[in-house]
Formats: sequence, structure tokens, C-alpha cells
Amino acid sequence: MKKLFLFCLFLASALQTVHSQLTLRVTAIPINTPQGANIHAAGTFNNWNPGDPATILTPSGTGQYQITLNPTPGEVKFKFTRGSWATVEGNANGGFLPDRIVNYNGQPTTIDLTILSWEDLGGTGGNGTAAPNVVLLDNDFYIPQLDRYRKIWIYLPPDYNTTAKKYPVLYMHDGQNLFDQNTSAFGEWEVDESLNTLHAQGDWGCIVVGIENDGQFRLDEYSPWVNPQYGGGQGDEYLSFLVNTLKPYIDANYRTLPGRLTTAIAGSSMGGLISMYAFSERQDIFSKAGIFSPAFWFADNEPVNHVASHLKQGSARVYFLAGADEENNGNQSNYVVEDMQAVADAMTTAGFTPSEKSFNVISDGKHSEWFWAREFPDAYEWLFADFTTGSNEPSTLKSTLEIYPNPSQNWIYFSGIPENSALELEIFRADGTLLQQSKQSATEPFWTGDLPAGFYLVKALIPDEGWKTAPFIRP
Repeated sequence: MKKLFLFCLFLASALQTVHSQLTLRVTAIPINTPQGANIHAAGTFNNWNPGDPATILTPSGTGQYQITLNPTPGEVKFKFTRGSWATVEGNANGGFLPDRIVNYNGQPTTIDLTILSWEDLGGTGGNGTAAPNVVLLDNDFYIPQLDRYRKIWIYLPPDYNTTAKKYPVLYMHDGQNLFDQNTSAFGEWEVDESLNTLHAQGDWGCIVVGIENDGQFRLDEYSPWVNPQYGGGQGDEYLSFLVNTLKPYIDANYRTLPGRLTTAIAGSSMGGLISMYAFSERQDIFSKAGIFSPAFWFADNEPVNHVASHLKQGSARVYFLAGADEENNGNQSNYVVEDMQAVADAMTTAGFTPSEKSFNVISDGKHSEWFWAREFPDAYEWLFADFTTGSNEPSTLKSTLEIYPNPSQNWIYFSGIPENSALELEIFRADGTLLQQSKQSATEPFWTGDLPAGFYLVKALIPDEGWKTAPFIRP
């Protein structure tokens, strides 16, 4: 009898598992939905296939659509499309909508949902908030490193079309959240409003390039390291796109100051993680980084180790920002702040000075766009505080000779000067004795392996600028 009872329990459980279903019922769709369009569900249950014929919702004839799925119990993520990612659903204003998430318990469940808009058809939620000097660079800018396409926005300073000035450039992630509330799911950063206000107060101006994320690949692209639960691992390809594809295009088509001293990168959360990685990995490109509420937790100790192992190559400015009220997953401590502090400390290990980093924890700050929008002007002004404005064209911004690694074992490299410079070098001992002379390009390393341990001074004659000096140590 006992065996029969246990068998019945097992059978009931098995039948319940077999017949457990999750029904997604759409009770309203946008008024501009094309007649006869199929509505697809794409998510973790079908490998995010936006045109899967097996996940077309069935119309009920009363304006409703539904589909019944048998997903594995747990977190189920999905979106609705009209058959492709180009026709994915959007928020109330036709902008980006994050993945829908259902915590499915394995029991028969029906969820009523509303599709607010389609991204390609736009919404009806009112006019956009982007300033007139924000333009859509490209709806489908090709990313050859990942064989994908992405929307790119660009902010041009108010006097861009009325002057011949050149400008520094700030590259920012999650571009749909930067300029327009109609394209942001959580509110915008108001980058354009903030920079326009600063410009009216005398700021030279800055070009901002906003790269919109792809909701499907955002975590993959914003981390070079793989998180076994959430993904990642495509950060190097994304960084290569920024450095080798997008930046050359921007520099070729806009009046930029392309050097490292006038090139910055910034982002929040996962965008903060990839910004810190990009700064450390490509110090030859970026001298400034804005790290807002960074998701360093995504990669355990990797961000700290990476920063510590990439020695300082030139003068830098890194602005760290987090809220005292960041999300902490129920932990008593604020792990966002703790992880951010560990990375800031790793900068010291890498040779950066206290003046090259600004560490900010704001008492009322949260993991939210409104917080980052409010703090953006202070971050921008600090990052570019070493950029001399004034009445003269800043293309004459003076170079600063910098040497790395320092201390140096066998070779030294130069940064902070034009890469195409032909240098005349002189190496002096601490007592002023001239030891070596050389003529070479700024991109060539200089051999120091035959110098004894000690303190040395390098003098470099830079065309049109005169002599620059910098010390280095041979341990």
C-alpha cells in the first residue's frame, strides 16, 4: 500500500510537470500595428529567435493574442516582435523597452500584457526631448567585429556649425538613454541640456557620441569577462569597434581633437565596467573615464586585477560615482561602492596619483538615470578641467611628455605628444651629465637596458613646441 501511495504521488507530480504551462496573453496592441502582422514571442525559451514560427501568438478575434509555453521553471525573459529585431516592441514613446521578466514557478500561469509600441513605428507619447544639436548619425552603423548593426547618436556643441573650432570627444554607452526621454526606458541623462547650459556659461564644448545598446547583447558586449550566469565575453570586440571603427569615422567626419588627452569614455552600471576596461586597456586612446555606479561585481576580481596590471602610460582623469543607496541584493554592505573603491585603489597600484582620480559617493544616490543625469555636469567639468579653453583654437593644446612604464627595466615609451612627431631625445643623469642622444619618431620605444640603476631625465624636442622634459627611474 505504501509503495502504491508513493507511486501515485510521483505520477501526480510528473503529470503536473508535463502539463504545467505559462500563457502570455496580450490584451492590447498599438493602434499603428500593420494589419495582418504576426506577433512573435522571443526569449530564453527559444534562444531569442525573433521570427520563430513556433512562437507566433494566436489572435482570439476579440483584439487579444496569446501563446502557451512550457518553459523551465525559473526566470523567463522575453520580448514581443513582428518577426525581427527591427520590429521589436518599445516603450510608451516608441523607445527601447528592457526585457520582460517572469519568475515562473512551474505552475499553470496566465499573464496579461500590453504591447505599448513598436520601435520601428514609434510611439504616440509626445515630442522628443533631444536638443536640436543632437542628431542621429546612423540607424544601422555596422560593427564588423561583431557582425551587428547599431544606432549611433551624436551631440554637437551649439557653435559647431558657426565656427571652425575643434572639440574633444566623449564616447558614451547606452546611447538611447542620453538625450531623449522618448528613447529611454528609465529616463534620460539630459547630456545635451547639461552641455548646452555649460556652453552658454563659457565652456569650450565637447562632441558626445552615444552608442545605443542592443538589449539582447548588452551584457555580452559590456564585459570582456564571462559571467557564468549572465554572459559577457565580447568586450574586447566591442572595444575594438570603438577604437578601430567608430573613432576613426568620427575623427574623419567631424572636427575633433583626436589625441588621448582630449578623448574620454563614460557609462553607467555595465557601461561603467566596460568604460574602466577600455580606459586601462587602451590608455593610448583614452585619458579620461567617467565610471558611474559600475557593475564590477559582474566579473568578480577581474576588473581590479586588470587595472592593477596595466601600468600608467600617461596623465589621466577618472571620475568614480556611486550612490550610498545603490542596490545591494539584500546585503548589509554597499557592494557597488566597495568594488569601486577596490578598483580606485588598483589605480594607485598601477602608478596613478590621487589627483588623477575623483571618488564620489553621494548620500541620496541610487542606481538610476535621474541620479546620473544630476551628477553628469560635475563629472564632465572635472574630467575636462585640464582642457584649456580661452579664446584661442585648442588645436594648439600643448603636449606633455610622458614616459611609461616608469620605473623602466629595458624600454621606455612616450605618450602625451603627437604620434607623428619626429623627436630629438637627450638622456641626462641626475647630476646633469648628458649620456645619450637620439632622433626617432614618437611611436618608437627607446632602449634603456644598458643604463645602471638610478634617476634619469629625458629631454625631447617636439616640433613647433620646443623642449619637453620628463623623469624616469631605472631600478
